[in-house]
Amino acid sequence: MARILVLYYSSYGHIAQMADAVAEGVIGAGHECDIRHVPETAPAEVVAAAGFQPMKHDCIEGPDALADYDGIVVGTPTRYGRMTSQMASFWDQTGGLWMRGALIGKVGAAFTSTAAQHGGQETTLFSVITNLLHMGCTIVGLDYGFTEQNGVDVVRGGAPYGATTIANNDGSRQPSEVDLNGARYLGRRVAETAAKLSG
Repeated sequence: MARILVLYYSSYGHIAQMADAVAEGVIGAGHECDIRHVPETAPAEVVAAAGFQPMKHDCIEGPDALADYDGIVVGTPTRYGRMTSQMASFWDQTGGLWMRGALIGKVGAAFTSTAAQHGGQETTLFSVITNLLHMGCTIVGLDYGFTEQNGVDVVRGGAPYGATTIANNDGSRQPSEVDLNGARYLGRRVAETAAKLSG
């Protein structure tokens, strides 16, 4: 049985919903999953003024906890085409893990949200994947076995590089069932791949 971590940051709840769906995919495939968020680094007055929602899962104890997992699925909203500063700050503290090669051979994956369909989803996914590759992780994307990401009949999240959702500029659009299914599919694929590699 593989042990998977879903590590996320969420300002308005979209990524937290996607994190739950990734975990459903992991658990549905018969594997173990923990969901943790990274610490909030924005000043309290900014958090209050912007109306950030409290994150509903426990905060990760620190970077060393990553070494306890066979796979790590990282979720972050997009900020100007890259991961949030909160998520970047967490990864900037993983130098000790990198020095020890603690994550080499583990499975990594990414998911994100943007306000607009062309708001930088793929560049944000790559900003996460780049960190995971530097750590020595084997990357799993949202492959085209997940056929629901194809089509133009409705607004659809998803990219070959990871699961995605679109929130609208005011955050009013919540993850659709297609978006959540993509996250579930990604979780299952990460867990299955991690079980094979760790076995």
